Amino acid sequence: MIEIPIYQIDAFSKTVFSGNPAAVCVLESAIDDNTMQNIARENNLSETAFIVPDDNGWDIRWFTPNLEVPLCGHATLASAFVIFNELSYSGSEIRFQSKSGELIVRQAGGLLTLDFPAMHYSRCDTLPDSLEKGLSTLPVSVFKVDSDPNYYAVYESEEQVKTLQPKLAELEKLHPYGVVVTAPGSDYDCVSRYFLPSYNIPEDPVTGSIHCALVPYWSARLNKQKINAAQLSKSGGELFCESKGDRVLISGYAAKYLEGKIFI
Repeated sequence: MIEIPIYQIDAFSKTVFSGNPAAVCVLESAIDDNTMQNIARENNLSETAFIVPDDNGWDIRWFTPNLEVPLCGHATLASAFVIFNELSYSGSEIRFQSKSGELIVRQAGGLLTLDFPAMHYSRCDTLPDSLEKGLSTLPVSVFKVDSDPNYYAVYESEEQVKTLQPKLAELEKLHPYGVVVTAPGSDYDCVSRYFLPSYNIPEDPVTGSIHCALVPYWSARLNKQKINAAQLSKSGGELFCESKGDRVLISGYAAKYLEGKIFI
């Protein structure tokens, strides 16, 4: 039997019961993929991160209850929070090695900053039938990202995003694509929501990775580098972002909800 320390962290929030919860499992050495998938399924959170120390920092992998994903923002933020606050780490930045390349997280005054690759997007001139049927209100425009497959539906107002009631059964047919809806915000530069029903995630509370595409889009549209964003799920969260060309800085706070051990 081995024991694995586990933490549950609410990411992109200063307080528990808001933001996006992620589990973080701290490993002494790598374990097999099947065991990681079983742990993620047992946790039943949108993401479980597994971190292993190496010579350059930490290896990191992310699993939903159903499968491994190539990039996850909120679980990376949660993992950095654990390393900075629970593992006696005294440095100012953490380097993660991942399937999406090297990811850097810095800390300043409790604010954690993800240094992620910017995602290149392209406009969709023809929409899939399931996207049109799945959105209760048609957007002004749609763009997509293939490297991290999502459709991004752009609306005119925050109210349209907030009150949208998608038909998830239709959006599920778009697999492997998820659907992001976004608009200019009233108190923020942009707002969004994110639906992934084919991954057994009807709506993700707060998502760092989608801002790798949202920030370049809104930065170009608003002609500003710094973008303050909000995700309008029930728990909600704030992201303080900056477009840096081929990179995107995504900052937020985090709060510890629980810690314990897994016995396998």
